[in-house]
Amino acid sequence: MNFLAPLFLIGALAVAGPVIYHLVRRTTRERLPFGSLLFLQPSPPRLSQRHRFEHILLLLLRCIALALLAFAFARPFLPGTADDDPTAARPARTVILVDTSASMRREGLWPAAIARAGDWIRRAGPADELTLMTFDRAVATVLPAEEWRRAPTGERAALALSRLPSLSPGWSATRLGSALAAAAEVLADADGKSAPGPRRIVLISDLQAGSRLEALQAYEWPKGVELLLEPVSAQRTTNAGLQLLADGAEVMRPADAPARVRVTNSADAKREQFQIGWAGDPGAVRVDAYVPPGQSRVFLLPRSKSAAADAITLSGDDEDFDNRAFAIAAVQQRPRVVWLGPDNAADTRQPLFFLRRAFVETPRAAVQVSARPAGAAPDPAELAAASLIFVGSGLDSTTASLLRAQAESGRTIVQVLRAADAATGASLGVLAGVSPVTLGESRAGSYAMLGEIDFRHPLFAPFADPRFSDFSKIRFWRHRRVDASGLPAARVVARFDTGDPAVLEIPAGRGRVIVFTSGWQPEDSQLAVSSKFAPLMWSLLEGAGGVGEFITQYAVGDPVVLPSEAAGALVTTPAGGASTLAAGSATFSATAELGVYRAAAGGREWRFAVNLDPAESRTAPLSPEELEQLGVPVTRSEEASKPEAEKRGLLQGVEAEGRQKLWRWLIAAALAVLLLETMVAGRALRRTATTAGEIAS
Repeated sequence: MNFLAPLFLIGALAVAGPVIYHLVRRTTRERLPFGSLLFLQPSPPRLSQRHRFEHILLLLLRCIALALLAFAFARPFLPGTADDDPTAARPARTVILVDTSASMRREGLWPAAIARAGDWIRRAGPADELTLMTFDRAVATVLPAEEWRRAPTGERAALALSRLPSLSPGWSATRLGSALAAAAEVLADADGKSAPGPRRIVLISDLQAGSRLEALQAYEWPKGVELLLEPVSAQRTTNAGLQLLADGAEVMRPADAPARVRVTNSADAKREQFQIGWAGDPGAVRVDAYVPPGQSRVFLLPRSKSAAADAITLSGDDEDFDNRAFAIAAVQQRPRVVWLGPDNAADTRQPLFFLRRAFVETPRAAVQVSARPAGAAPDPAELAAASLIFVGSGLDSTTASLLRAQAESGRTIVQVLRAADAATGASLGVLAGVSPVTLGESRAGSYAMLGEIDFRHPLFAPFADPRFSDFSKIRFWRHRRVDASGLPAARVVARFDTGDPAVLEIPAGRGRVIVFTSGWQPEDSQLAVSSKFAPLMWSLLEGAGGVGEFITQYAVGDPVVLPSEAAGALVTTPAGGASTLAAGSATFSATAELGVYRAAAGGREWRFAVNLDPAESRTAPLSPEELEQLGVPVTRSEEASKPEAEKRGLLQGVEAEGRQKLWRWLIAAALAVLLLETMVAGRALRRTATTAGEIAS
């Protein structure tokens, strides 16, 4: 017989209580009236044992009851054989999940992780199934279960161990939630392939607080899959992280503005005084950074005058894996806009005057607006280099066909209908790829307002916020009425309150034609003098790809979207490697290294920086309770470190005890003994009372 809680057997010592009670108990002596002792001869007293047991049966019953209760609380069970144990012969399926994120680069972590993985590989039994996986931002299978099963039984462990030396931590973030879900799915998919047995995930990681768990919030953890934690701890706790705060395009500052740097200190840090400065420039200013444990602060670092200084470093920290951030100075974009029309740029009554002033130079972009007379043949090279082409009058058929070809190749053409003549309708028909369009003038003596706007369209999307969506104060004195039946592919983006289209979009190959049925000059409308005009023109330019979101800072693993003219560029990595983008593609995804990348195409060069994810600097331990709150059954590290035989024996004992429930019978026996003790005690009490009565009589 075995016990799940053998410490309760100490309670059996309570049987000494009744024994001591019976030894020290003194029977009450009653005084009885007696006659004169004058004629009685005295005799010497007889010697007897000082302490003797009385009511031996009561003593035994009380001791037995206490012993039965002690055995019941100890939860006894009868161990069965391996054949009777349903869990003894079950093969275990194990997924060893090794963390290869950037935080594992801390001193002492990776050798400890490899050692733990090797220990679990050697523990695998001949019938067990094992899968070896790694994770950081993505999950990779190093040794699938199918390959493990195909290998000879005696060579499986050696096969898995041979894969460990090729592993190493990278620079990516820790997406623990998605990794656990992927490992759980591997075990869940294994159901039905073999007899059901223990399923477990062995997580070998530093379990740092920056691990992302969002993927587990909507994930239903498979039943029967257990998570065993094998945490590895860093030798030194102080870790301060460095993050460069990049400005967005809308708040881009001059290139010589101080760099904004955030320093984050770990919650268990032993240091709080650091320094930040530019690498490669010994003469650059260094800034003292005081950051208490568990806090983060932003500092301004003056720009280095050295062209070689493109990295900011942090000193005074115990761990240096996250003490470098790369910075790229902002480069002003120079998109080109072409206006085709008879306008004079100095005439305040014409649209070109307002168009030039809408594109005011900013640190983000300096738009070059060039004007060509409508009658002059435009330069095809100039049109090909333009991001946006405006048409302010009717065009001849040759020029209209040339612009149609530009639209089909991906350009955006904006047709401003300033007149309802036949030439304007004919050129609009050519641009739209249909027959000449019939135009008409709006009713004289009245004005129109925008009554219906599609804020889902990219042109008006910047105005979708209720704070900016009011166009009711802009009056349109004149507009051209377009017969929409002649433009079957046109999409009405905005309408006047009269129901007439105000803005239309017509697809043309890979490009599009935008039609304004009213001009923005004061003769036609109040649009040019409103606060909506400049943002509307910039929205047109952005939609045409002339000004992209200016991003030079990325995290490891992020895809980099380069300008469209960088399609097919040669990209050089910080380590000196090179790769060429596919033709027509401007997206680069191989951002596994930290540092500055260079993309070159068409005589131009684009530089961008790839930095560490700031979450990797949060190296304080992650509480296992956070995983349990997300529905993951976690086994603590101290339980996971027990020998396999010990854990299996404990599980077998729990199952056997739960099946047998011997404690119920012991409790029932104790109650029966106590009932018998009550009956015997009552009988003894009545016997004593009867004897006393006889003596008295």
